[in-house]
Amino acid sequence: MRKSGGLTVALAIGTLAFAAEVGGQEKETTVADVGRKVFEQYCASCHGVDGKGGGEFATYLKTPPPDLTQIAKRHGGTFPETKLADWIDGREPFPGHGTREMPIWGQRFGSMVGETTGKQASIRQESILLIAYLRSIQQK
Repeated sequence: MRKSGGLTVALAIGTLAFAAEVGGQEKETTVADVGRKVFEQYCASCHGVDGKGGGEFATYLKTPPPDLTQIAKRHGGTFPETKLADWIDGREPFPGHGTREMPIWGQRFGSMVGETTGKQASIRQESILLIAYLRSIQQK
């Protein structure tokens, strides 16, 4: 059984905000804000910009993409960050995807940095950003 402490700590750190200068004014940007950009780049085409499953490619899939704003609700009110990390990076197949229509993002994120010692860190970073964003869009 894997320990989830590292991911939990990383996500806790991810809730801290950092300042960025935007148009001459300082704006608070969170890790979830950065994660939204990752989501929009890699996930929104199927899951929709709002995460509710209505992306432009959703109609081409055999299984409709799930509403990602309801993850915690589907898990009894608990947000399953470790399980999400496993689904995103491909360690655990997502049952609803059947033949694995959803890309294994761990492989894709890793291929972006090539064969380097920082490969696992890069994969983990992208996953943490996505999970922070997904946590931020959960509906009660």
